[in-house]
Amino acid sequence: MSAILVAHFHARDAEGRVYPVHEFHELPQAEDGSQPSAPVVTYRLAIGERVTHLGDDRFKLLRSGVELTRDLP
Repeated sequence: MSAILVAHFHARDAEGRVYPVHEFHELPQAEDGSQPSAPVVTYRLAIGERVTHLGDDRFKLLRSGVELTRDLP
């Protein structure tokens, strides 16, 4: 599976701490070896921790459960 960095942004937790989040499009291999038509979107912190997208501008750190809100430019 290959991943392509397509965006990065900052998000904040309830206490105001800022987290750099990277958005990737991953292209998983199909069972027959061909590339699928739609990429899978994943999010990670700059340090590698996985982030779940909850919808709109809300995210959640997978390991700790801390909820984040995307900073809008």
